Amino acid sequence: MKEYDMLLVKASALPDVFTKVLYAKQLIEEGSVSSISAAVQKVGISRSAFYKYKDQVFIYHRQDTENTVTISAHLSDRAGVFSALTARLFEKGANILTINQNHPVDSVAAVTISLRTDNIIIPLEELINHLRKIDGVISVKLI
Repeated sequence: MKEYDMLLVKASALPDVFTKVLYAKQLIEEGSVSSISAAVQKVGISRSAFYKYKDQVFIYHRQDTENTVTISAHLSDRAGVFSALTARLFEKGANILTINQNHPVDSVAAVTISLRTDNIIIPLEELINHLRKIDGVISVKLI
């Protein structure tokens, strides 16, 4: 059987302890309680259950991924190419979340950019085509 590092499971399918750990974490983060002991007492779990699961259970925010895409681009190692790419993304309403750019190899820089797309003013495929037309952009694709 294949082992999986992460799973996405409906909260209703899990034991209550997981949602209670999330609630305790929320109380602590908000400052609604003065200590972990107070948080676990308020939600009705033991401190040991909290510590066992606190770094294993997280809330999934669907909206964080619904309008997010990642693009991979290969750019000529010339001044202004990366700037032109990011400027075009801005012009079309994309919000850059993360950028990972590697050192150029054979005068080509590999770039990976994660974007929020909920405010882009053109269809996503059209945006990718606009990026491909920038002087110095070798390739762009959705990943």
